[in-house]
Amino acid sequence: MARIESFRAWRPKPGLAERVASPPYDVLSSDEARRMAAGEPYSFLHVVKPEVDLPEGTDLYAPEVYAKGAENLRRLIAEGVLVREARPAYYLYRQRMGDHVQTGVVAGASVDEYEADLIKKHEHTRRAKEDDRTRHVEALNANTGPVFLAYRAREEIDRLVERLTSGEPTYDFTADDGIQHTVWVVDNPVDVEELREAFAQVPEMYVADGHHRSAAAVRVREARRAANPAHTGDEPYNFFLSVIFPHDQLKILDYNRVVRDLAGRSKEAFLEEISEKFTVEPTGSPRPGSPHEFGMYLDGSWYRLVARPGTWPADDPVRSLDVAILQDNLLAPVLGIGDPRSDERIDFVGGIRGLEELEKRVDSGGWTVAFALYPTSIEQLFSVADAGKVMPPKSTWFEPKLRSGLIVRPLDD
Repeated sequence: MARIESFRAWRPKPGLAERVASPPYDVLSSDEARRMAAGEPYSFLHVVKPEVDLPEGTDLYAPEVYAKGAENLRRLIAEGVLVREARPAYYLYRQRMGDHVQTGVVAGASVDEYEADLIKKHEHTRRAKEDDRTRHVEALNANTGPVFLAYRAREEIDRLVERLTSGEPTYDFTADDGIQHTVWVVDNPVDVEELREAFAQVPEMYVADGHHRSAAAVRVREARRAANPAHTGDEPYNFFLSVIFPHDQLKILDYNRVVRDLAGRSKEAFLEEISEKFTVEPTGSPRPGSPHEFGMYLDGSWYRLVARPGTWPADDPVRSLDVAILQDNLLAPVLGIGDPRSDERIDFVGGIRGLEELEKRVDSGGWTVAFALYPTSIEQLFSVADAGKVMPPKSTWFEPKLRSGLIVRPLDD
């Protein structure tokens, strides 16, 4: 079962949601965040990227950064920009990007279920990033950025969400990037209980994005449980802020690669060597049309690469992923990129930027070759997580991104 908890959120005062809502902390550099927050004191970037209010060059993990985030959150509350929900509620959060629409339930997800692998993971986490998110939550005493969860769609939840979103929304605005954000508050006790019971029938959920935030929730719970002799398991710190989506509404874009050089090879030698594992032909349609097909941009031209049968284990949910096929058959053996997490000769470009960004990178002279991939599917993500394995780095790029600041989950009652 999936235990989801309602809670009394801090959320923007009506009319201020568009000014408060910000991109998540991990999709902007400090310089980008500083420019975006300039002249907008209500932007939630002051909370999730508090270095924007400190001197340039400040260590992002310095104590004063977390203290500034807490100070800025208290300021938004004191000024009435954020108001506290009168009674526990769930929230329904809809995003529209062009023709794509997805609606998730905002709730507290269970740390117990995360630890029991009823909320399944597909990525390794890095200790430094866990430390960062843990310190941020502790300093602010709140979850300020949601974990993006998915579950296998269920008709009864779809019908319930459809009914609960038929009325007037609490917030409805279109951000500068053209993505529409709509939120409904579900605080009627009967509706709250109906949602809770519907999710109790969901056997498992999956972390789509936010592994470090969910791992930090475990560490916060461990520390607070140890300090609380009257711990019951129902305290707010036993749950973490999540937006939970049905799998069939999610949109995963390609996550592409650019490489600085051909590891000393000429173009001709490189093309000949990769043809052992891939069919290679020039193409005017560079976007891959199916799994195991790749676009490659080299020396001003696009090529179509198709992995030859037998070059990957079809029964392995990880090594049969396109990102793994490219890594195992080309990036590592030919270009010498053994660890894409640490090798500075490779970079990753989210599909939201388009194939034009790959051409731009290569044509600029800073990079030599680019690879366009077919998007990983949500079913593949589920298969990897169900097998207890992890995906290669930079396997999925979810769009649209969840905004921060629309729903803040405090860790007190």
